[in-house]
Amino acid sequence: MHLIVLFLIGVIFGTGIVVSGMANPAKVINFFDVAGTWDPSLIFVMGGALIVTAVGYRIVFGRGRPIFEGKFSLPTARNLDARLIGGSAVFGIGWGISGFCPGGALPALGTGRIDVIAFVAAMLAGIFAAKYLQSLSRARAQAAQ
Repeated sequence: MHLIVLFLIGVIFGTGIVVSGMANPAKVINFFDVAGTWDPSLIFVMGGALIVTAVGYRIVFGRGRPIFEGKFSLPTARNLDARLIGGSAVFGIGWGISGFCPGGALPALGTGRIDVIAFVAAMLAGIFAAKYLQSLSRARAQAAQ
């Protein structure tokens, strides 16, 4: 049952991404091009997502506990460190250059377009490279102790 619910959530999310235009890199790039062919329609998509999320959080946290877990797993870190700022910058630059973010690229994989496949491949390579560099950093820190 848990996997079916996760699948349905993914289908709903992917459908919303496609219907809203977030899987169309040209629309996303035009949103960022405020000095040229600016398309403000994604503001409404993002605003609608914020409203749905706010309502969803109220409902979910009002239950006291999740349906499929014993307790909520929420992040506790509140510090702004170099990893968070650097990762946010890389994400934003990649989104602005390619017109894809992971949420928009994964549903767009179904189109089979080479630019989507290249973006997802580069994203996965970046994830693995970051994990590798993180493990090297940990190993060096442990060796120094």
